[in-house]
Amino acid sequence: MKRTLFLFLALCAGFAANAQIATPQASPAAKVTQVVGLTDVTLEYSRPAMRGRTVFGDLVPFDKMWRTGANKNSIVTFSNDVKVAGKELKAGSYAIFTVPGEAVWEVNFYTNTENWGTPESWDASKVAAVVKINPTTIADKAESFTLAINHISDNGAHLEISWDTTKVAIPFEVPTDATVMEGISKVMAGPGAGDYYASAVYYLNSGKDIKQAKEWMDKAMSMTEKPAFWQLRQQSLIYAKAGDKKGAIEAAKKSLAAAEIAKNMDYVKMNKDSLKEWGAK
Repeated sequence: MKRTLFLFLALCAGFAANAQIATPQASPAAKVTQVVGLTDVTLEYSRPAMRGRTVFGDLVPFDKMWRTGANKNSIVTFSNDVKVAGKELKAGSYAIFTVPGEAVWEVNFYTNTENWGTPESWDASKVAAVVKINPTTIADKAESFTLAINHISDNGAHLEISWDTTKVAIPFEVPTDATVMEGISKVMAGPGAGDYYASAVYYLNSGKDIKQAKEWMDKAMSMTEKPAFWQLRQQSLIYAKAGDKKGAIEAAKKSLAAAEIAKNMDYVKMNKDSLKEWGAK
């Protein structure tokens, strides 16, 4: 009897593994990407349907932790640091776990996003933020569970949870103004060390005005507290091409010393070869 049962189960497993017919999922997956100001917000979740069932208080019990959707936990990703209902939330991905209530919903942003349903063991240290929001009643039923980004402005939006006649709108703020002001300040202050360095190296490699390349490299180095060995290497090459052999040797020796500390033998060899070529003592 046991052998017959084993063979039957093995046969069923074989049929499942070889199945080639695709069928619709009961709770199809969805992905929404929305730009809010200068921040990318992405929602990944599954969409169960009502199918004539009473949702909140029945299918989804009140006052118990809910995966907020179906299948794998729903995920929200922010490309920048944000504020969710006034709570700080770092850029990154978070599972959304909720505790629905008749009067108040608790919304948890959980750093472990690899859960099928709610975590077997809830880890409070992984709760990046928790907010409480009052639900509202909507006139048009949402037949399918829906996550959306609405009420969009340059500086924020609402992350909305809707199903049946219930909607929970979670406000969040994005750092648009701070990002723009930082960009304005940077541009208006003029080129940075990286800009001067990249321009100098480009001029060197493209055979353009080497005097201009040397001037830009000097600016880059004067703005850099501790130049790296590869930066000093490029400085030495520019100096050599500009005819400043003394300056080239000095820069190459600095590059060599830094490369030896970093144990980058390629740069050690290149610097030694150049110093020999330039007659360094």
